[in-house]
Amino acid sequence: MKYPNLLRIGDTIGVCAPSFGVAGELLHKRLDNAIANVRALGYEVAETPSVRDTGKCVSADSATRTAEFMSLWENPKVAAIIPPWGGEFLMDMLPHLDTARIALVPPKWVCGYSDISTLTFWLTIACDVASVHGSAFLNMGYADIHASDKVAFEVMSNAKTKQKSSEFWGGYVSWENLDGPIYSFDKKTEWKSLGGERELRFEGRMIGGCLDTICKLIGTRFAPVTEFIEKYRDDGFIWTLESCEMTSAEIYRSLWQMRECGWFRHCHGVIYGRPDGYSDTQDFTLTDALTSALGDLNIPVIYDADIGHIPPQIQIINGARGSVEFADGAATIRQILE
Repeated sequence: MKYPNLLRIGDTIGVCAPSFGVAGELLHKRLDNAIANVRALGYEVAETPSVRDTGKCVSADSATRTAEFMSLWENPKVAAIIPPWGGEFLMDMLPHLDTARIALVPPKWVCGYSDISTLTFWLTIACDVASVHGSAFLNMGYADIHASDKVAFEVMSNAKTKQKSSEFWGGYVSWENLDGPIYSFDKKTEWKSLGGERELRFEGRMIGGCLDTICKLIGTRFAPVTEFIEKYRDDGFIWTLESCEMTSAEIYRSLWQMRECGWFRHCHGVIYGRPDGYSDTQDFTLTDALTSALGDLNIPVIYDADIGHIPPQIQIINGARGSVEFADGAATIRQILE
């Protein structure tokens, strides 16, 4: 596994828009706030030309988005790339990306979630480069950066990290009031075990992302998952997944397809984040979906975890060696870059 150099104060964070752009006065202000907040942490920020544009659900055509991403990847001053947010069509960049060209320069961190999973998952699976399923740049565009989002910088700065499940979770305070706090957490956090176990412990190499987008890579040349799994089979795997806008039926169909393609071979455990934009399909629930797809694999399955669209989220390093300790609705995740 290729790990980027650890992030240091004074490094440059690159911002490009591989999927949605950032359009309109309000979002431009949010982006400006995020740039100021990240600079206040001690980092420089480099923004590519198309970040503030949008049309047809993308910031620019796929070739331009690829060129802007590669301009940051090949810039020796840039240590990490954090897109503003996700979107819909990042996948049409993948035919323009070249694993050989990616490998010509030292790897760097790419951090994001939602549609950015399409890129981070590909980087880890196809290029053997560790990546972060974590905070987006626009998450940092309110009065200050929330503590849970600052952890993104911590995991990119340390070879060993420990994160604990939250005490409370919730949502955004306001889409328009950028001068206040970003989140309001008023719901008690309880991670749950699909098998009802009170305590679980498992280890493996971390891999995963947003199920809505990575499931579209199944069967394509951009997801050589079976080769990746065989390469690291002795480590085993922890799949960390989440979803946005998927029903229970869609979740089951996607997990079933992953399983039939061998993606859960050598799996030591699955963690599923709180699903956003979710609904049951008739009387078929989330636990039905997880049980139908994973229940007979005889592995730990945890759900309602702090991963993904519903904040706060734990920052997961795709490619890192991880360990999970779960007890009585709480969990600790340790990750090591080795």
